[in-house]
Amino acid sequence: MAMKIKKGDQVIVITGRDKGKTGEVTKVMPKENAVIVAGINMVKRHTKPSGESAGGIISKEKAIHVSNVALIDPKSGKATRVGIKIEDGVKVRVSKRSGDVISK
Repeated sequence: MAMKIKKGDQVIVITGRDKGKTGEVTKVMPKENAVIVAGINMVKRHTKPSGESAGGIISKEKAIHVSNVALIDPKSGKATRVGIKIEDGVKVRVSKRSGDVISK
């Protein structure tokens, strides 16, 4: 099944440690049903020095399951579900909360 959340979407975390935080989707992983959101689900990794990095403790984003995030409605700024409509023979994503077409 195709994911209804795309790269570049503004999403809000609806459950878990980062509940209520918002961010932009930077990567979508359909096989794992997961997304990476900028600044969300941050973890610390102890890395060895290598040719391109000095090593040490770095913070990076880990994947979060797509069911734990919701798209932000462009009109109200609240969480919304996503629907699909056909307009002029083209599939478009639609906000269930306001009925507005979501960009892209």
